[in-house]
Amino acid sequence: MSADSIDTSVLFQPVELGSLTLKNRIVMAPMTRNMAPEGIPGQANADYYRRRAEADVGLILSEGTVINRPVSRNEPNIPFFHGEQALAGWKTVIDGVHQAGGRMGPQIWHTGTAPSGSGWKAEGEMESPSGLFAPDKPVGKTMTDADIADTIDAFTQAAVDAKRLGFDVVEVHGAHGYLIDQFFWAGTNQRTDRWGGDTVLARANFGVEVIKSIRQAVGADFPVLLRLSQWKQQDYKARLAQSPAEMDAWLGVLADAGVDVFHCSQRRFWEAEFPEVDGENGLNFAGWAKKLTGKPTISVGSVGLDGDFFSAFGGHSSQRTELDQLVQRLERKEFDLIAVGRALLGDPNWAQKVQRGASDELTGFEPAQLAELV
Repeated sequence: MSADSIDTSVLFQPVELGSLTLKNRIVMAPMTRNMAPEGIPGQANADYYRRRAEADVGLILSEGTVINRPVSRNEPNIPFFHGEQALAGWKTVIDGVHQAGGRMGPQIWHTGTAPSGSGWKAEGEMESPSGLFAPDKPVGKTMTDADIADTIDAFTQAAVDAKRLGFDVVEVHGAHGYLIDQFFWAGTNQRTDRWGGDTVLARANFGVEVIKSIRQAVGADFPVLLRLSQWKQQDYKARLAQSPAEMDAWLGVLADAGVDVFHCSQRRFWEAEFPEVDGENGLNFAGWAKKLTGKPTISVGSVGLDGDFFSAFGGHSSQRTELDQLVQRLERKEFDLIAVGRALLGDPNWAQKVQRGASDELTGFEPAQLAELV
């Protein structure tokens, strides 16, 4: 490594998440692969995750896996996290990851009324808080109280199964305009009962009840992660919390319900969440979440996709690079872990290459990699 290159050692410091110790601060972000035929993960899926464990990713989070609700997925080969065959497949996955020295959790998910990108149609009717996909865009049905109760139970059972199978954590998907996020967002939650309201705090009730139920079922020592976002696939400019005070109210009740770690998704991790408060180089979403709740946080957003990130390893960039930003923010403890998505999708050895400064071996992401389990 060049003498002028950036010291990335902070990325490879161990970190504790409650009872769990991770070898470093790199997280494999959940990425939908749609490669589990009939919802059953097979050996190819197990090998895909094991390769990341063998290559020293600190924590692996699975692609979104769907809970036991009708029409809880929007593509045909998204894996289930329910049923004997699917859970047996996930047992093979976690056993392989552990044999390779890794740590892993499933991300449990309900896609709500988010449509298929491929045009696939599930049997049955989609469900969401108000039968909307986006503001003024009706899709599917409005959930009844019984639907909501059954969905909370399904999330809880998936978390219980994750612990039983030997996973190290569980992550609840509450971001990107899918079901839980559709409850958070005023644009898709028009309810006037206990599951809706005029504030994000009021609309947080469904997410709170999901987390409470999971926490009671899995006990105090099993880490529960919650992925959140301000932006939606329906509207990249959407914001649930317009100010730190609103964010404090929203995240505070979720923390109190039992969230151990907030996984804060933004499109570019280096962007300030509230620049009007602390400037253009201010705290990002994960930084504010940690400051407001005191909980550990994971940041994520376009890590390794900028050419400057790769050139920085050899000291070739004269400007403040993406990598420089990442290292500085970790060193000042703005957040605790960084999730890497597409850069890891195509290169299972990404973390090891970064650790040894092998800039000439970093290849970046190519869209063609989406078609295979590398």
